[in-house]
Amino acid sequence: MSGKAGNGKGRDMRSRELIVYGPFQDGLLGRVENLAAEYEAACREEESGWETRLAEELYGCIRELIAIAGRYGFHGNLWHCYLTHLLVTDENCFSRGCEMRRGMEGTVNEAVLHDLRIFKKLFGLDFAPMCRRLQVPEFALTENYMTGRRESDIYNARICHCICRLAAELGEKTTPEEMKFTLTCFYGTYGVGNFGLHKCFRVEGEAGSVQVKPISRIAHVRLGDLVGYEAQKKKLRENTEAFLAGRAANNCLLFGDAGTGKSTCVKAIANEYYDGGLRVIEVYKHQFRELNDVISQIKGRNYRFIIFMDDLSFEDFEIEYKYLKAVIEGGLEKKPDNVLIYATSNRRHLIRENYGDKTEDGAAMEIRQDMHTSDTVQEKLSLAYRFGVTIYFGAPDKKQFQSIVKTLAERDGVEISQEKLLAEANKWELSHGGLSGRTARQFVDYLTGSGV
Repeated sequence: MSGKAGNGKGRDMRSRELIVYGPFQDGLLGRVENLAAEYEAACREEESGWETRLAEELYGCIRELIAIAGRYGFHGNLWHCYLTHLLVTDENCFSRGCEMRRGMEGTVNEAVLHDLRIFKKLFGLDFAPMCRRLQVPEFALTENYMTGRRESDIYNARICHCICRLAAELGEKTTPEEMKFTLTCFYGTYGVGNFGLHKCFRVEGEAGSVQVKPISRIAHVRLGDLVGYEAQKKKLRENTEAFLAGRAANNCLLFGDAGTGKSTCVKAIANEYYDGGLRVIEVYKHQFRELNDVISQIKGRNYRFIIFMDDLSFEDFEIEYKYLKAVIEGGLEKKPDNVLIYATSNRRHLIRENYGDKTEDGAAMEIRQDMHTSDTVQEKLSLAYRFGVTIYFGAPDKKQFQSIVKTLAERDGVEISQEKLLAEANKWELSHGGLSGRTARQFVDYLTGSGV
């Protein structure tokens, strides 16, 4: 690093003067700036007894850098990774504009260059003189930090790698202009903030204050991991790829028997199409009232969002489906082009129907007190009809179930004769939910865990 902690003025690192990015001074950035300023002042005034106090503060900064590395999975120069993380997660007019248009025009570019001159000095901060004077050689641990695992509780391995690689690139740039060009390319490719760095999200908060929060750990499944159901997977791929390409695409309902891979397919497309700009937001039934609020937060972003509703069904007394109907189709405001709804259900028609809905005999009329039975039927079917693509996942027959078991056992390296494998699989399914892909997966996991 080229800068010196003790040879400049206190205004060299002035994050409080950032005008596009930030504010950041309440965190580690402000702590390091204050430490550097105190160190410079103490060196100039030749005070006594300050080394111990500042050494303790520097150790505190080391602890925080290593803690950040543990949370986010960072490696290499942790100070540079921390600064880069601030830049790639800060949603401002410039970063959002680059995400949408891969660049910005106008005066904002000069404002960004002003900010990046400050960041250039922060990247160039040389801790070596301070560490020598304060006798804190341990800071060197943070300058080439190594970790055995690249996945953290917040970021997956791919995101960790992207941020650490960008940190190394920004640390090598010699001018703010070069840094700006590199960041512009990054925003255009990966986006900014949580939507740029994560695949899947959930909705949290109460009415009027809902937030879309990232899900840090999801199953790394691919469509190829689901054995069979080739026609179903093809239909789902085609609809999703049309959506990502900006062509006409439909809301999609995956329905059928339990344990057949409906939810797995949605998780798989989140993994496979992340690089194409796909993001998946899981919404639960009790949150349907907040759907308009959720959509308002994502409709202006340069991503394609699938709102995912797992195991969707309604009883007679539940009315949340009415909010969903209005959002999908029927309200005055058009659903944004970058939003689709995918749902899974064991029911084709989603809402429980009764024989009384379709008969006008005296007993049924006495129970239902409904004079227009055809209207009742249409009301209950109207939600399902709003899904333009419906994909049926049926339970496998015995032969298909055995094929799934054999494929999964081979993938997992289960060493057992085929005759014994299938005999044990048949016993397993009789007492564990019947013929399904989920039962096959559980059986093979059992064999693997047993050390077979």
